[in-house]
Amino acid sequence: MASLLQSRVPSSSFSLSSSSSGIQWRPSAALSSRPRRRIFTVQAKIREIFMPALSSTMTEGKIVSWIKSEGDVLSKGESVVVVESDKADMDVETFYDGILAAIVVGEGEVAPVGAPIGLLAETEDEIAEAKAKAKSTGSSSQSVPPPAASPPTPPPPPVSAAPLTPAAKVADGPRKIVATPYAKKLAKQHKVDINSLVGTGNFGRITPADIETAAGIPPKKSAPVASVVLAAETAAPAPKASATTFPEIPGSTVVPFTTMQSAVSKNMVESLSVPTFRVGYPVVTDALDALYEKVKPKGVTMTALLAKAAAMALAQHPVVNSTCKDGKSFTYNSSINIAVAVAINGGLITPVLQDADKLDLYLLSKKWKELVEKARAKQLQPNDYNSGTFTLSNLGMFGVDKFDAILPPGQGAIMAVGASKPTVVADADEFFSVKSKMLVNVTADHRIIYGADLAAFLQTFSKIVENPENLTM
Repeated sequence: MASLLQSRVPSSSFSLSSSSSGIQWRPSAALSSRPRRRIFTVQAKIREIFMPALSSTMTEGKIVSWIKSEGDVLSKGESVVVVESDKADMDVETFYDGILAAIVVGEGEVAPVGAPIGLLAETEDEIAEAKAKAKSTGSSSQSVPPPAASPPTPPPPPVSAAPLTPAAKVADGPRKIVATPYAKKLAKQHKVDINSLVGTGNFGRITPADIETAAGIPPKKSAPVASVVLAAETAAPAPKASATTFPEIPGSTVVPFTTMQSAVSKNMVESLSVPTFRVGYPVVTDALDALYEKVKPKGVTMTALLAKAAAMALAQHPVVNSTCKDGKSFTYNSSINIAVAVAINGGLITPVLQDADKLDLYLLSKKWKELVEKARAKQLQPNDYNSGTFTLSNLGMFGVDKFDAILPPGQGAIMAVGASKPTVVADADEFFSVKSKMLVNVTADHRIIYGADLAAFLQTFSKIVENPENLTM
């Protein structure tokens, strides 16, 4: 298989000629000297399985487990390895048929996006070569040991305070003249042959002082050499301040971030660059609580009710659903995709209810249940968590009555929902009654959303929650 089949046709050929006795066949001498056809050899390939970029924010991935073992025969499209990205665990498929010859990055190890994590051989003959290549790849990726400490450099010799000597005459032989622009100007003014001087500047550069010395101009009074040295030391860049260190608590344990925690940390720090503001609004929830008791047996959650109410309000206030990504313009998103914060083991993720304004409440609840199960199993696809246009964070289920949420990068606003609690209120006739109220706080990007925008949005949201009949339509 490594070479093409060679034709068995004889190398000699024949030409046709005519004569008086008829037609005769005779070999062609010219064709008989034609060189033989080359035999081409098809080299088998050793392909690399790369660490894929499973999300737009992923820079490295962790190998959770290898589905296949070394020596297994693989088919195109078959799952080979499970990789932990910054949001989920995903199966990685192979794009080629072949044999898994070598595993470069083992289970539990981390590799940057684009780095080889395994080698695929076409035939068994290339397995040994692939294993050798894997060893060389592994050894080259190991951290290089720090260089041995070099002996301390001797202190520089003390600078002599002797005055500069006049520029010496140039030595024989051609050389390139290097002079500062001001030195050239002075040489022209004082009619000094610049080619006859040897500069005292760096790398033999001719300085204005060299021209003045050659022209017989007395040098200006210069500061003592010691002060020059001091000035040079002062001009040297100061060493960077070391990072703030905190006293170590005895018996404490340092735990490195998981991939997901690193992504959350990066996003939270990135959000600090966005100018945000916060607006709170009390919402009466008696009618919503009553509706919830009716639809709860059908699998509807309070999260689905709040997401549906927020989506309906956003449809009337599209600027709150907009996004500013470059600081120069903003985008009105064509879809209303509600991302909902979910705490999972080892991190935080925001599954997205796409087109939440267009789905009925029961289908939305079913979709939300599926997303939560996939999130906790770390099986979300990138589009399931990175397509949100507005985020909802609900800590009311834990009894929290008020909190502020941090705006996720790439979105215009996030709503923090507190617990619904009995509150004494007075009506227009000054009669007192007890009603359930929850406080919602919205954090918004002040570059594109203003206070009046949020106030109008929250008024609409409050009306929908206080009259929730439309949520079930």
